[in-house]
Amino acid sequence: MDKRNRSEMVFEKLKEVIPGGVNSPGRAFRGLLTPPIIAKRGEGALLYDEEEESYIDYCSSWGSLIHGHAHPVIVESATKQLQAGSSFGMTTAIEEKLARKIRDRIPSIDKIRFVSSGTEATMSAIRLARGFTGRDGIIKFKGHYHGHSDYLLVQAGSFVLDVNQTATSKGIPQDFIRHTYVLPFNHTEAVRAFLREKGKQIACIILEPIAGNMGVIPTSHEFMAMLREETEKNGTLLIFDEVITGFRVSFRGAQSLYPEKPDLTCFGKIIGGGFPAAAFGGREDIMNHLAPNGEVYQAGTLSGNPVAMEAGYAALSLTEADHFYEELERKTDLLTLPIIQYIKDNNLNACLNRQGSMMTLFFGNKKVESFDDIQSLDGPAFQKFFKFLVDKKILISPAQQEASFISMAHSDEQLVYTREVILEFLNLWKEDALNQEMACCAEMMS
Repeated sequence: MDKRNRSEMVFEKLKEVIPGGVNSPGRAFRGLLTPPIIAKRGEGALLYDEEEESYIDYCSSWGSLIHGHAHPVIVESATKQLQAGSSFGMTTAIEEKLARKIRDRIPSIDKIRFVSSGTEATMSAIRLARGFTGRDGIIKFKGHYHGHSDYLLVQAGSFVLDVNQTATSKGIPQDFIRHTYVLPFNHTEAVRAFLREKGKQIACIILEPIAGNMGVIPTSHEFMAMLREETEKNGTLLIFDEVITGFRVSFRGAQSLYPEKPDLTCFGKIIGGGFPAAAFGGREDIMNHLAPNGEVYQAGTLSGNPVAMEAGYAALSLTEADHFYEELERKTDLLTLPIIQYIKDNNLNACLNRQGSMMTLFFGNKKVESFDDIQSLDGPAFQKFFKFLVDKKILISPAQQEASFISMAHSDEQLVYTREVILEFLNLWKEDALNQEMACCAEMMS
């Protein structure tokens, strides 16, 4: 049986018992001209499917695996804890060790609390902000994803005057989102004007300092400075969602790239070492409003799960090796810089955004800096690109609006191979565009 036919057969069986055949929509590869990969195991930078075909993996469990698959130190730490017990529903000493390690690396954090997912972290941080300020209003930005809590699955018009709260998922009552304002990302003056009008009603602003769920798009320094200035004037809390960027883009996360510091920060992905773990933390006076100290309630049977804590502690400890992030940057440069240069030299209608070891290749726009910019992207080009890479045994994140990731497990040989495959596709894409242009001209002249 053909390998891809086998994958389709497995996927069809999954769809009989799981809605859409997946437990998270992005795994379905919908519209990507190739059936989804059914993962079986991972080793280093390679992901193996059910038929033991290997792919160079740049999805990296959506950024969680900064050390690659099944790093022996992380496996050993998790295995040792599994043998001692997988879950107790009681506090364990490893929670203090991981909390202290995170606190020591992030100056804006005095105290931290662990949860099991990024959605829980952002949901809990916003509840805490509302409890601390006594306000209901929250602000998020178009294109920023903070999990699937009801009041965060909201979109709005492009400009402040058109704020129109409409849920982006069925099943969310209008009353749940009436206190959520969705504003245009990186539009400094428009957002400033809104904050000066309504800032006293806003409990918090939440944003990804480097957006990773509409491709890699950093917050501009001007925009960030404005947010911090206006929130401090109004007593509004500023929340950084670093579920993706935390300990990914630098030793101290994305917030080390800005002089402005948040009041609360959400983490996930890397701090679990590949296991389900997330956290939110910040100023002591805010965090002490959490029960049992305060009246803001948050709880979870598996929060601070000891296996995830041990794996996360091992993963973070590994990033403290000498020149770890410099080496990760070098690896990313090896892959991305020639592609960026090729796009520039050939004046392609594309761009490659990268920050640290995060990257996204956009088709159909020479500059992508906001949610508005991704509206004109070339979807069919990305579909062809994704399939081209899968056929060459390379896996990136299966959406043009998502980041892909370099890990320390990627070898120079794998990175160079990937780079050459991408350059091959870009050359074919360029030639196809030229042929279409010539055909169009010929048709007009006839």
